[in-house]
Amino acid sequence: MTQIRNHSVPFIAFLIVTHIIIWSGLDPAFPDVWLAEIIPVVLILAPLLITYRFFQFSNTAYILIAIWMSLHTIGAHYTFANVPFDWFNDFIGSQRNNFDRVAHFSIGLYAFPIAEFLVRKGVCKPIWASVFALAAIMAIAASYEIIEWWYAVLAGGNAGVEFLGSQGDIWDAQKDMLADTLGAITSLVIFHIIKPYQLENNVN
Repeated sequence: MTQIRNHSVPFIAFLIVTHIIIWSGLDPAFPDVWLAEIIPVVLILAPLLITYRFFQFSNTAYILIAIWMSLHTIGAHYTFANVPFDWFNDFIGSQRNNFDRVAHFSIGLYAFPIAEFLVRKGVCKPIWASVFALAAIMAIAASYEIIEWWYAVLAGGNAGVEFLGSQGDIWDAQKDMLADTLGAITSLVIFHIIKPYQLENNVN
């Protein structure tokens, strides 16, 4: 299946994420929290830009990557517990701000590009790439919860509470990790449906 690679999708995704980052940095609710939250976005975005000429993911992968970056950056501006998200909370009948759950679900979407990279590089077959991607997301989810705990202890005060974002839920860390895992499973289902590794130039 021969198709011409369309660079417009990753370019548009980059522009959207960049604009959200700039907006997010303008008068954030807690500057210290914003800085801590924006670091992971930059650590992912920068390598993608540097290596783009050598390896391009499928357009679907770039869209999934941009979704998490956008949601996480919005959360960094308001803090996740205070993002205006009443329409969704009312829709599901919850008094809790569930923006952080949606953002955690979007972290799981990274299982798609992880699996795609492994298969296209010939490291392993799609099924094993999926197993590794799922395990990687679950490990990242657990690691991030530990980082949140450490930051909350070190920062203390309102900044620590806002970064932790538990909103009084004693099972917040476990539910966040579940959301990450469900996002990963969802993205891997999409991965096996689309099969980006079978499309020449990987435009889908």
